[in-house]
Amino acid sequence: MSLARRCPGCDLAIMPQVAQQGQSAYCPRCNTRLYRGGASRFNSELAIALACLILFIPAHAFPLITIRLFGVMIPATLPSGTLTLAADFPIVALLILFCSSIAPLLVSLSVLSAQAGLKWRRFSLFRTSLTVIEHLRNWAMFDVFLVGLAISCFKVQDYADIYVGPGLYSLVILQILMSLLITRVSVHRYWEAWQPEGEHRDDELKAQCHSCHLTQAQGEHCIRCSAPLYHRIPHSIQKTWAYLIAATVFIFPANLYPISIFLNNGKRVEDTIFSGVASLINSGMTGIAVIIFVASIVVPVAKILGLAFLLLAIQFKRQVNHRHRMVIFRIIQWVGKWSMVDLFVISIMVTLIDRDQLLDFTPGPGAIAFGVVVVLTMLAAESLDSRLIWDNYERQTR
Repeated sequence: MSLARRCPGCDLAIMPQVAQQGQSAYCPRCNTRLYRGGASRFNSELAIALACLILFIPAHAFPLITIRLFGVMIPATLPSGTLTLAADFPIVALLILFCSSIAPLLVSLSVLSAQAGLKWRRFSLFRTSLTVIEHLRNWAMFDVFLVGLAISCFKVQDYADIYVGPGLYSLVILQILMSLLITRVSVHRYWEAWQPEGEHRDDELKAQCHSCHLTQAQGEHCIRCSAPLYHRIPHSIQKTWAYLIAATVFIFPANLYPISIFLNNGKRVEDTIFSGVASLINSGMTGIAVIIFVASIVVPVAKILGLAFLLLAIQFKRQVNHRHRMVIFRIIQWVGKWSMVDLFVISIMVTLIDRDQLLDFTPGPGAIAFGVVVVLTMLAAESLDSRLIWDNYERQTR
């Protein structure tokens, strides 16, 4: 079988030659992985997905931690913070629920449904399942939630005794399995199992399907998945600019308005992201302060500036440092989800610290704006077609 194709990262037409050796192949220009070597093991992915679904029950039903506060035992389950926030902050609650429960659940279910669609040749089910996997795998954030839980424990250790619950053990194992599942699942392999690429001549490598990644002759629809074919993602630059400008607008209230309100013996303390970091430093929690500062201040600003730089470089046809810009793009994609850690900390703290006038913790209006910034920057990174970075390179080297 010929594996000739166009690179999904930079659109270079290449023909990998290592398929028979079971090795992975990478684009020589942008280092994007073209395909994963080795044999497909759908049965192992099925087993991991089933194990994840089984662990979802104890991870959500049993307490992650329990604290003793003023003689009262207060448990914190994974969805409890979402339920507490739902009445007054429904948008924030929905975002937290989606990233901590819905997205990983849908990814696990989609692995099962993709294999069912493959086995019984149900095309609609198969295509929908792979679409869910490809678009939601970056929104499954058990790892970020666990970091947020650790930060919350450090914050409440001065007020309460902390006890580890059975749900935490389940969640840790679930995170390990989810990471393994997301790493192993290859959308391209599933499409190859559905219908192999077959033989392609060099002059046929004109278009690549954005749905199933099949390299083929130019046409209106993909010959494998029937999705519309187009040279570049339509309006990619315009959509990315729209998300980016909106995120830039919301980042100001996210940092200027209080993100949390802490009530201690009748004394009300409103903290912005920056003042919260300063409070942690003053309390001797420098490590936690650094994590919050990087995740909640540095990362969102860096994503906005980085994406703006990439867009300007594309529009002004910058002719150097294409590979460096590709590295920046991949870093932006990877760090995007870690900004959610502050919102996870808020959801856990709301559950644990709720003693009316003695001790209380609620989100501030800045939490809503910050959640919008996180979503918009992640959508901006997803909407940018990385091949636009290399279009100028193509013209330069002809």
